[in-house]
Amino acid sequence: MGLKTDLNVSINAALTGTLDLNFPSSQLDYVKTINLASGTGAGQADRIWHDKRTLAASATEDLDLAGALLDALGGTFVLARVKALLVKAADANANNVVVGAAAATAWAALLGATGTVTLRPGALFAAFAGKADATGYAVGAGATDFLKVANSGAGTVDYEIVIIGASA
Repeated sequence: MGLKTDLNVSINAALTGTLDLNFPSSQLDYVKTINLASGTGAGQADRIWHDKRTLAASATEDLDLAGALLDALGGTFVLARVKALLVKAADANANNVVVGAAAATAWAALLGATGTVTLRPGALFAAFAGKADATGYAVGAGATDFLKVANSGAGTVDYEIVIIGASA
Protein backbone atom coordinates (compact mmCIF):
# COMPACT_ATOMS: atom_id res chain seq x y z
CA MET A 1 0.00 0.00 0.00
CA GLY A 2 1.35 3.43 -0.94
CA LEU A 3 0.26 7.03 -0.45
CA LYS A 4 1.17 9.96 -2.70
CA THR A 5 0.05 13.36 -1.42
CA ASP A 6 -0.03 16.82 -2.99
CA LEU A 7 -0.91 19.58 -0.51
CA ASN A 8 -1.82 22.88 -2.19
CA VAL A 9 -2.60 26.37 -0.94
CA SER A 10 -3.70 28.95 -3.46
CA ILE A 11 -4.77 32.55 -2.96
CA ASN A 12 -5.84 34.64 -5.92
CA ALA A 13 -6.91 38.17 -5.05
CA ALA A 14 -7.31 41.46 -6.90
CA LEU A 15 -7.43 44.77 -5.07
CA THR A 16 -8.70 47.64 -7.21
CA GLY A 17 -9.25 51.29 -6.52
CA THR A 18 -10.27 54.52 -8.19
CA LEU A 19 -8.17 57.67 -8.36
CA ASP A 20 -8.74 60.86 -10.32
CA LEU A 21 -6.77 59.81 -13.40
CA ASN A 22 -6.39 56.04 -13.19
CA PHE A 23 -7.58 52.78 -11.68
CA PRO A 24 -4.78 51.29 -9.56
CA SER A 25 -4.77 47.58 -8.87
CA SER A 26 -2.71 44.94 -7.14
CA GLN A 27 -2.94 41.29 -8.15
CA LEU A 28 -1.85 38.49 -5.81
CA ASP A 29 -1.35 35.00 -7.19
CA TYR A 30 0.10 33.00 -4.31
CA VAL A 31 0.54 29.25 -4.73
CA LYS A 32 2.45 26.88 -2.46
CA THR A 33 2.64 23.13 -2.89
CA ILE A 34 4.07 20.42 -0.66
CA ASN A 35 4.47 17.01 -2.28
CA LEU A 36 4.77 14.00 0.01
CA ALA A 37 5.99 10.64 -1.25
CA SER A 38 4.91 7.38 0.33
CA GLY A 39 6.92 6.55 3.45
CA THR A 40 7.69 7.70 6.99
CA GLY A 41 10.64 10.09 6.63
CA ALA A 42 11.13 13.70 5.61
CA GLY A 43 8.82 14.64 2.76
CA GLN A 44 6.81 11.45 3.23
CA ALA A 45 3.51 10.20 4.64
CA ASP A 46 1.96 6.73 4.63
CA ARG A 47 -1.43 7.15 6.34
CA ILE A 48 -4.58 9.14 5.58
CA TRP A 49 -7.92 9.37 7.35
CA HIS A 50 -10.83 11.54 6.28
CA ASP A 51 -14.48 11.85 7.18
CA LYS A 52 -17.56 14.06 7.23
CA ARG A 53 -18.89 14.12 10.79
CA THR A 54 -21.86 15.47 12.75
CA LEU A 55 -21.89 16.57 16.38
CA ALA A 56 -25.12 16.92 18.38
CA ALA A 57 -25.84 20.06 20.40
CA SER A 58 -22.92 20.89 22.73
CA ALA A 59 -21.34 17.49 21.99
CA THR A 60 -17.64 16.73 21.82
CA GLU A 61 -15.60 13.85 20.47
CA ASP A 62 -11.99 12.82 20.93
CA LEU A 63 -10.43 11.46 17.75
CA ASP A 64 -7.73 8.93 18.65
CA LEU A 65 -4.80 9.52 16.30
CA ALA A 66 -3.11 6.31 17.46
CA GLY A 67 -5.44 3.40 17.01
CA ALA A 68 -9.22 3.83 17.25
CA LEU A 69 -10.00 5.19 13.77
CA LEU A 70 -10.23 3.11 10.59
CA ASP A 71 -8.96 4.37 7.24
CA ALA A 72 -10.92 4.14 3.97
CA LEU A 73 -9.55 0.61 3.33
CA GLY A 74 -10.54 -0.66 6.78
CA GLY A 75 -7.04 -0.53 8.27
CA THR A 76 -6.34 0.85 11.72
CA PHE A 77 -5.20 4.48 11.52
CA VAL A 78 -2.15 4.77 13.76
CA LEU A 79 0.12 7.81 13.53
CA ALA A 80 3.48 8.65 15.01
CA ARG A 81 3.45 12.05 13.31
CA VAL A 82 0.85 14.28 11.64
CA LYS A 83 2.03 15.83 8.38
CA ALA A 84 -1.25 17.57 7.44
CA LEU A 85 -4.50 18.45 9.18
CA LEU A 86 -7.50 20.09 7.57
CA VAL A 87 -10.82 20.82 9.28
CA LYS A 88 -13.71 22.53 7.44
CA ALA A 89 -16.87 23.65 9.25
CA ALA A 90 -20.04 23.34 7.18
CA ASP A 91 -21.43 26.58 5.76
CA ALA A 92 -24.91 25.86 7.17
CA ASN A 93 -23.78 25.36 10.79
CA ALA A 94 -25.53 27.53 13.37
CA ASN A 95 -22.64 27.11 15.83
CA ASN A 96 -18.88 27.02 15.80
CA VAL A 97 -16.70 23.91 15.56
CA VAL A 98 -13.92 24.05 18.16
CA VAL A 99 -10.78 21.97 17.59
CA GLY A 100 -8.26 21.09 20.32
CA ALA A 101 -7.86 20.81 24.11
CA ALA A 102 -8.89 17.21 24.82
CA ALA A 103 -9.46 16.61 28.54
CA ALA A 104 -7.04 13.65 28.66
CA THR A 105 -4.03 12.69 26.52
CA ALA A 106 -4.49 15.78 24.32
CA TRP A 107 -2.57 15.83 21.04
CA ALA A 108 -0.51 18.90 21.90
CA ALA A 109 2.08 19.11 19.13
CA LEU A 110 0.18 21.70 17.08
CA LEU A 111 -1.98 23.75 19.49
CA GLY A 112 -0.55 22.85 22.88
CA ALA A 113 -2.50 20.86 25.45
CA THR A 114 -5.10 23.59 26.05
CA GLY A 115 -5.06 25.58 22.81
CA THR A 116 -8.04 25.59 20.46
CA VAL A 117 -9.04 26.82 17.03
CA THR A 118 -12.61 28.10 16.66
CA LEU A 119 -14.12 27.58 13.23
CA ARG A 120 -17.13 29.73 12.54
CA PRO A 121 -19.65 28.40 10.01
CA GLY A 122 -17.90 27.87 6.67
CA ALA A 123 -14.39 28.38 8.09
CA LEU A 124 -11.44 26.18 7.16
CA PHE A 125 -8.28 25.48 9.16
CA ALA A 126 -5.23 23.71 7.76
CA ALA A 127 -1.71 23.01 8.99
CA PHE A 128 0.95 21.31 6.86
CA ALA A 129 4.41 20.17 7.90
CA GLY A 130 7.12 21.22 5.47
CA LYS A 131 8.58 18.80 2.92
CA ALA A 132 11.98 18.76 4.66
CA ASP A 133 10.40 18.14 8.07
CA ALA A 134 10.78 14.50 9.14
CA THR A 135 9.09 15.08 12.50
CA GLY A 136 5.89 16.90 11.55
CA TYR A 137 3.60 17.12 14.59
CA ALA A 138 4.37 14.22 16.93
CA VAL A 139 1.71 11.86 18.28
CA GLY A 140 2.36 9.89 21.47
CA ALA A 141 0.21 6.76 21.62
CA GLY A 142 -1.61 6.68 24.95
CA ALA A 143 0.01 9.94 26.04
CA THR A 144 -0.68 12.72 23.51
CA ASP A 145 -2.99 11.24 20.90
CA PHE A 146 -6.52 12.68 21.25
CA LEU A 147 -7.72 15.48 18.95
CA LYS A 148 -10.88 16.96 20.45
CA VAL A 149 -13.60 18.40 18.23
CA ALA A 150 -16.54 20.18 19.87
CA ASN A 151 -19.84 21.81 19.00
CA SER A 152 -19.98 25.24 20.66
CA GLY A 153 -23.74 25.37 21.26
CA ALA A 154 -27.28 24.18 20.61
CA GLY A 155 -28.16 22.46 17.33
CA THR A 156 -26.00 20.09 15.35
CA VAL A 157 -22.84 20.97 13.45
CA ASP A 158 -21.18 19.22 10.55
CA TYR A 159 -17.51 19.26 9.71
CA GLU A 160 -15.09 17.62 7.31
CA ILE A 161 -11.67 16.48 8.43
CA VAL A 162 -8.55 15.15 6.70
CA ILE A 163 -5.50 13.90 8.61
CA ILE A 164 -2.35 12.75 6.80
CA GLY A 165 0.69 11.41 8.59
CA ALA A 166 3.41 8.88 9.11
CA SER A 167 3.06 5.63 11.03
CA ALA A 168 6.65 5.62 12.26
